[in-house]
Amino acid sequence: MIKAAIVGATGYTGVELVRLLARHPDVQLTEVTSRSEAGKPLAELFPALRGGVDLCFSEPDTARLQHCDVVFFATPNGTAMQQTRELLAAGCKVIDLAADFRLRDPAEWERWYGMPHACPELLEEAVYGLPEVNREALRGARLVANPGCYPTAVQLGLLPLLEAGVIEPHGLIADAKSGVSGAGRKAAVGTLLCEASESFKAYGVPGHRHLPEITQGLRRVAADASLTFVPHLTPMVRGIHATLYARLRDHDAALQPLFEQRYANEPFVDVMPTGAHPETRSVRGINTCRIAVHRPGDGDTVVVLSVIDNLVKGAAGQAVQNMNLLFGLPETTGLDLLAVGP
Repeated sequence: MIKAAIVGATGYTGVELVRLLARHPDVQLTEVTSRSEAGKPLAELFPALRGGVDLCFSEPDTARLQHCDVVFFATPNGTAMQQTRELLAAGCKVIDLAADFRLRDPAEWERWYGMPHACPELLEEAVYGLPEVNREALRGARLVANPGCYPTAVQLGLLPLLEAGVIEPHGLIADAKSGVSGAGRKAAVGTLLCEASESFKAYGVPGHRHLPEITQGLRRVAADASLTFVPHLTPMVRGIHATLYARLRDHDAALQPLFEQRYANEPFVDVMPTGAHPETRSVRGINTCRIAVHRPGDGDTVVVLSVIDNLVKGAAGQAVQNMNLLFGLPETTGLDLLAVGP
């Protein structure tokens, strides 16, 4: 059994990790940490876990974590990098769900996150955890930078087009919407029910922290790729819907077969039939990205629709998918789920 720990299990992504790992057939969840809730049973804070998880929160003590095979960090940005060096030295594998290891350039990290990087020497080693791109590298990794939610939806939607060279790499547009859980489990006026309900707004238009991560991923395929990224807050709990726009370079490109072939062997990417419009509710609670590709009026603009659950394929589910790869398990282990509806 894989002994696993979750650091920071009181947030939405942390408790989603608990939900998934508690039923994983090859995992023993041994440590679940929270500085503010140490000593309390998980089920006291999250009644949905009653009868399923018999653990109490503990302090995130590095010495205790070192006895685990894998440590997940579901913590604020800047936390994982404080403990990762010691954990790797002790033989643990680390999967960080925050942004500490996503950007390769430490200066870029400091610019966007406002703090110097605590272990810049590990940035080159960290494997970006998008399995549909880095599967083989993930199999031998010690340190995984789990992608952000917006970057997952946007990259999965645009990469097939860039890889095939059928679109202009510059002038790409990502118009993306997220449920309120994407803002985290914290007391903030903007995410109160009376503030977010029955309203809709853009945010981070001058520059969002996920922009350099998305651009870095796209430029691995097309060095001159450029993107305008505008995120929006939508009055729902879960889900991301990314509407992606690109200009065709190859007007004879067969777009539907291109996506179907690119993702034919990907267990967690569902290319929908021609003319489909994927909905966020169709991926609620599952580790799947549903994609549809359109060419309005047979013109020179490609529109890709990409939907995920921000807490699953956009965070905890993708982290479990990466863990499966790290330990040589079938990629779908513990993730063979159907969406919750209505």
